[in-house]
Amino acid sequence: MLQGLSEIRSRIEGGATTDERVDRAFESMRDLGFVALIYDYTPVALDLDGRIITPSLVRMRNVPAGMAEYWCDRGYYQIDPVQQIAVRSTVPFVWSYDRRVETPLAGVLGEDHEPVVDFLREGGILAGVTVPVHMPGGDFATVTGVRPDAAGGLRDAEAILPDFTLLAHVFHEAAVPTFDETARVCAKVRLTPRERECLCFSAEGLSAKEISQRIGRSVPTVVMHLNAAARKLGARNRVQAVVRATHYRLIG
Repeated sequence: MLQGLSEIRSRIEGGATTDERVDRAFESMRDLGFVALIYDYTPVALDLDGRIITPSLVRMRNVPAGMAEYWCDRGYYQIDPVQQIAVRSTVPFVWSYDRRVETPLAGVLGEDHEPVVDFLREGGILAGVTVPVHMPGGDFATVTGVRPDAAGGLRDAEAILPDFTLLAHVFHEAAVPTFDETARVCAKVRLTPRERECLCFSAEGLSAKEISQRIGRSVPTVVMHLNAAARKLGARNRVQAVVRATHYRLIG
């Protein structure tokens, strides 16, 4: 191990903000031979149809220009094979886009992944290590370090995997306390505070009239908030809206 556990934690926690802690983690990752860092977090990993949800927080260091836009705004997260493996695994893994190298990607790459593969190859991101972080409450994060090349860059990957995994978990634990409210809310659905409040009361079994008395608003106003929340959640009724809001951890 290049550094002791307490030294790693102290080094990362020396940063006050999320970005500062990402920078310090990246410094430590470079000591292990990584050339780029990709970190993402979401309070909910999958939607109700089992599709990957675009993370609510993404931080990248030394990656190709425009990568965050492609992954967050153009849907590349959903077709990223590394993310597809990570979201369904708890085991850190080495990956490579060189089909001659035996990694988990070799058996899953298909036509659907071509936009991601083309972008990464053009940007020189061909190999790396990813650590999936599944939290008890359902939160999900991945910490990915990019190696210099697809073949030689992975020769010592198995050897440094334990060190990188420890660093990834220490970094994630240090990063979470610095998140703002936007990062802590699922990016799939955005409800207003009043919509969430009305749904919370509805989840307790209160009627629209009872909710109106609790929040000091008219019944039509409460109904408007509940209907708006149901529409955003794609729910057919209030019961389904409560179930979906609970899944996305918007209430509970």
